[in-house]
Amino acid sequence: MNSKTILFLCCSFFLGSNLFAQAPSPAPAQKMPILIQGATIHVGNGQIIEKGDIRIENGKITYVGVSQQMSTMDAEVIRAEGKHVYPGLILLNTVLGLTEINAVRATVDEGETGGITPHVRSIIAYNTDSEVIPVTRSNGILLAQVTPQGGLVSGTSSVVQLDAWNWEDAAFKTDEGLHINWVAMFQRPNFFSGETTIRKNERRKEILQQADILFKEAYGYTQISNPNPVNARLEAMKGLYDGSKKLYIHADNAKEIMEAVKFAQDNKVKNIVIVGGYQAYMITDFLKNNAISVILNHTFNLPQRVDDEVDLPYKLPFLLQKAGVKFALGYEDNHTQARNLPFAAGLAAGHGLTKEEALTSITLSPAQILGIADRTGSLEKGKDGTLIISEGDILDMRTSKVTHAFIQGRKLNLDDRHKRLYEKFKNKTDK
Repeated sequence: MNSKTILFLCCSFFLGSNLFAQAPSPAPAQKMPILIQGATIHVGNGQIIEKGDIRIENGKITYVGVSQQMSTMDAEVIRAEGKHVYPGLILLNTVLGLTEINAVRATVDEGETGGITPHVRSIIAYNTDSEVIPVTRSNGILLAQVTPQGGLVSGTSSVVQLDAWNWEDAAFKTDEGLHINWVAMFQRPNFFSGETTIRKNERRKEILQQADILFKEAYGYTQISNPNPVNARLEAMKGLYDGSKKLYIHADNAKEIMEAVKFAQDNKVKNIVIVGGYQAYMITDFLKNNAISVILNHTFNLPQRVDDEVDLPYKLPFLLQKAGVKFALGYEDNHTQARNLPFAAGLAAGHGLTKEEALTSITLSPAQILGIADRTGSLEKGKDGTLIISEGDILDMRTSKVTHAFIQGRKLNLDDRHKRLYEKFKNKTDK
């Protein structure tokens, strides 16, 4: 038996074994009102309600406030004394549902061939049957911005709710923004070829010229009332010029961030968001004056430079908060670890932010950046009944234990692969 045959059999066995443990079925629509009583309610906007009640009807919050005499005859009552209620957490800039196993190419659908693909839509590749989704959901993450990767212009991201039969049901807000990976001035050394130091990016000028041509063509295309034929690439960019889509610029270096923002403004782009933003704390006045929001991805990382303070990544949220820059927390690292998003916020709460400010950075602030704050992100009357109940502090991995989760009033099954494996092996003893 040759090595290729052995590899094929191993992969077949591994993938086949997953078929016996499918993700839980999506929850049915809410049929009767839900009344949560006596909980500590973290609204998501900085407000806390002690001993509060929440009522959800037809998927919407109809009451949130201090406990009061309320009819329970027609409702499912959840006694939550001593527990905490939070808005469903929002995961930004993720390949969740686009990638399952990084080492198995057939399960990776996060990018498209080619370097300039603005017309690529991440939503149609979103896999609702991913085993990673229930694991992520069990830590309170109920919404996600599914984002394409790679190239200069990656494509458009969409917001999904993490409990659905298919991508059409999952879609919460489709094609809400276009993603561009700003070209770095320097490249990391290629250790495989013997390089040991960073080197200047020789192709940078050429690539940025291509980007400039693309954006100028796209703006010119918007001036044509009825284009014939329709250009799919340029059609996908039209929303950048009327404000219906955001331009997400992935950049970390302070100088590159400023350069990218100026590039977008010169090309008449209306809404700009920086993704990454490691050195955003160096240019807070620039970001604030230009109304630029930042999605920070590095809270759980080590410092990027040898002369950075060892706890700089942990303090980045506080530095932006103190300067008045609008920001939210993302979790760009491996999608299988994205469930740690609330703990990244908890880390920020230990380095300058208050706990409610940290919570806002993964609930209301992401909703505002995504343009969905009128429907979700905080626990307010009229918004979706998308929330979680935890026995302890959701930001503290020592006490966090999500016992209930609801998406638009639908009660989720919080079973997942990790819990099944725990139950399988917890009583195993060595022989």
